[in-house]
Amino acid sequence: MIVIITGASHTGKTVLAQRMLEKYKYPYLSIDHLKMGLIRSGNTDLTPEDDDKLVGYLWPIVCEMIKTAIENRQNLIVEGCYIPYNWRKNFDKEYLAEISFICLAMTDAYIEAHFDDIRDHGSDVENRMNDSYCTADWIKSENRKIIEGFQRMGEPIILINDDYEKAMMEILNA
Repeated sequence: MIVIITGASHTGKTVLAQRMLEKYKYPYLSIDHLKMGLIRSGNTDLTPEDDDKLVGYLWPIVCEMIKTAIENRQNLIVEGCYIPYNWRKNFDKEYLAEISFICLAMTDAYIEAHFDDIRDHGSDVENRMNDSYCTADWIKSENRKIIEGFQRMGEPIILINDDYEKAMMEILNA
């Protein structure tokens, strides 16, 4: 089984992937780690700020890694924000049958009520070296983009509007 976890920044993708690793013992691939490895090794001129271009650059690699894991009958959690809205078009039915898709997003009301907690938990699993860009307005904007983009493609979205921990537990117990 392949589990794809995506969503806007600070929605808890990495926390969920870590919890799934602990519960199911599935390894996980951080697309951010792949991104930084390719950038730091000089295999691309893209920078960490080139988000839109990074989707097009990283997704073909990640997509083929997912196919390989399915063909090898391996479990894998793939976590990151570089998943295109139309990701399904890259997989035949046989592959799609082996993929579970999770998209996390937060409502404006949740962000307003919990912004300090959201920012404070930004380094729960990995150390964010620079979080100065993280404002309530920026997080709202990023979440709206994710919601609109994936909804447009008919993808399910787990919308966090009230209790974050409850939403995580529902995912883990599904």
